[in-house]
Order: sequence, then structure tokens, then C-alpha cells
Amino acid sequence: MSKGFKRAILAISVLLVIVVFLGGFGLSGVRAGTQSDGAYREMGVYEEVLHKIQSDYVVEPSIGNVTNGALHGLLESLDSDSSYLSPAEYTTYKAHANEGAAQIGLNVSKRFGYATVVSVMPGSPAEREQIQDGDIIESIAGQSTREMSLAMIRLMLEGKPGTDVTFSLVRPNRGKSEPDKITLTRTAVATPNMGEQEYENSSILYLKPIVLTKERVNDIESRLHAMQKNNNQKILLDLRDVAQGDESQAVRLANAFLQTGTIATLEGQKVPKQTFAAEAGKFITSAPLVVLVNHGTAGPGELVAAAILDSKRGDVVGDRTFGEGTVQKTIELPDGAALILSVAKYESPSGKKIQDEAVTPNVVVAPSIDQYLAEAEEPETQPQNAQKAATHTDDQLNKALDLLKQKNA
Repeated sequence: MSKGFKRAILAISVLLVIVVFLGGFGLSGVRAGTQSDGAYREMGVYEEVLHKIQSDYVVEPSIGNVTNGALHGLLESLDSDSSYLSPAEYTTYKAHANEGAAQIGLNVSKRFGYATVVSVMPGSPAEREQIQDGDIIESIAGQSTREMSLAMIRLMLEGKPGTDVTFSLVRPNRGKSEPDKITLTRTAVATPNMGEQEYENSSILYLKPIVLTKERVNDIESRLHAMQKNNNQKILLDLRDVAQGDESQAVRLANAFLQTGTIATLEGQKVPKQTFAAEAGKFITSAPLVVLVNHGTAGPGELVAAAILDSKRGDVVGDRTFGEGTVQKTIELPDGAALILSVAKYESPSGKKIQDEAVTPNVVVAPSIDQYLAEAEEPETQPQNAQKAATHTDDQLNKALDLLKQKNA
């Protein structure tokens, strides 16, 4: 074995020790010995694999590239939110974080190895292109998202206002196997106003927050206080495609409907368990409630839905949610690289980890097929498409309204 290869093995081993100990073993594992021994055994296997790659692969490989790929895979094997950033990637990441950036209106995560659309911001370039949650971004600027960390995928979708981003998009819900090549112009995407409507002679108040920021939850609370004057009013909270916001605001929103009990918990190996309990002083209404969710409901939206469902405060209608609920920590490594590591996960009141199990409604309703057909029309038939989109049957909404009609105010 050459000295260069031995040095590479040593460097890899040091990185792996850092990753493994910070990510899963800790000092207690070192003292106990058992987990530490297991880690060293795994590094021995990795060393042997690297040796076989160098000696038997069809051409002499770049050990740096092999190591980089291995570390990316190691972090992604934990969960979709954990990432390894090489020294070059981390330098770009830090520089970009201080700039501020324009977007195309996509909230993405990773599923099945590729970047997956979680939700689309209304009024954004992505919505105008009819991109939907569940669509898969196969590549960005010619680079496969399978080979990129989630942090770098999000970074590449953002940029200076007026610049373009080109990516390949697979639309599984539209029955298309071949990816579409799409170019969108980045822009400052404004958050739309909260959707608000009244049904059944104003007996049902419909609210669609779109995001769960402090300002938006303030709006919802104000509306709930105002409706207290109407003792017959019921509430339909539409959390479909609600994936952005703040978890603390999600807890606050759930508390508006819950007078007592647990709303959520947060815990990690080195993060002490935190229990977010309902506070009587923040409770607003006991009006009959139904919550709408879909595959685009993630993060803060899932916390609210899970709290309502587990407490039996109301019905949750729609599709299984996306499954997003972690807290990340950035850990810088000696060589200039970094880990973005999930260090804690949110749990529902019943103890289900939202990242792992998502939220399954107690009333499951799949989207109606005519909605997909209306959105899949060719661009040249856009006027007819717009008419179909306006008149398509929203089975999830109709089911939620039917349930509310049966509830006593």
C-alpha cells in the first residue's frame, strides 16, 4: 500500500470518526467501548473497500472523489435533512447565506435519492409552470440531484433576482416518464395573503394560511377572536401545501384550538426532551374544527395537524403528509468541510416521529383525477385549462365541508 493511499485512509478515518462520534456515539459510547469498537470495525471494512477500489477498479480512481461521495452518502443515510458539505461547498454555502437570494417558489427535500418538490408557493414562477408537490427534480444545471446534498440543491435553486435556473423535472402524477427541461427566472417571491372564505350561509369559516409565520398566525388569531361573536360558526383550516414557517408558531396555532394537553415534543440524543404543552391563556376557540392536509403539508403544518388529530380535537382530512420535522446543527470540520446534522426530531402527542411517520389523516381522501387532468393540459389550450382548473371537483374540500355540516356548533 502506497504512502499516499495510507495518508488518504488516515484522513478518511479521521473524518469518519468525527462524523460517527458526533452523529451517533458520543463520549458515553467511547467510555463503554462497545460502540467504539463497532465503529473501528466499520472503518476497517471501509478501508478494505477503498483498497479494492484502488487496486481493482477499471481505472485508477480519485480517492478524493470517492471519499466525497462516501461522506455524502453517509449523511443522507441518516435522513434527508442531514448533509455533508465539502470544503468548497461549505465556502459557497456560507457566502450565499449572507447574500440573500431570489427564488422560483419551490420548497424541496430529498426522497428516493433525488430532489422532490414538497410544496409550491402560489403566484411563483414554479406555480405558473404548473409544478406540483411530488414532482422530482432530476438534475439542476446538468448536475444530478442524486449526487448533491439537500443544502446544495436548495442553494442552486436560489440566486440573484433576474437570473435563470435550468433543471430537469419528472412529473409522475401526469403519467410522463421523460423529464421536462425547464428554465425559470429567479425573483423575489411574495407570500400571498391568507385565503379566507365562508360556506353554508357563513356558518363555516375557511382559512388557508399558506405559511405559518408569526404575522400569519397573528392574522388567524385575530380572525378567530372576531368569529367568537358568532356562536354558530365552525372552522375549516386548510393546511394543504403549508410547509414553510416556524415550528414555534405552529405550536402557537395549535394552542389556539387546544386548551390542555401536549401539542408536540422535541428530543435528540444530546438534546434534552422538550414538551410543548397547551396553555389555557393562549386557547381561543372550541368551535367544531376540520383540518385539510396533503403530500405538500410538511414541517410546521404537520405539527398542527398531528396535534389536532392525536388530541381528537377535530377531523384531519386528505392525504398522508410529507414527513418533515427535524432540528439541524451545523458542525464545522477541521479540513474546512461541514456537516448539517439532524440533532433532534419533533414527535406528535402520541409519540410518533413526524420525520419518520408523517401524519395520516383519520379521513383519507385522494385528490380527484380531474384536478390532475385540468393541470396537465398543453400550453396551447391554456384558456380551456384555466376554466377546467376553476371548476374541477375538490373532493378533499367537499368531504371536509360535509363533515363540518354534521357537527353541532
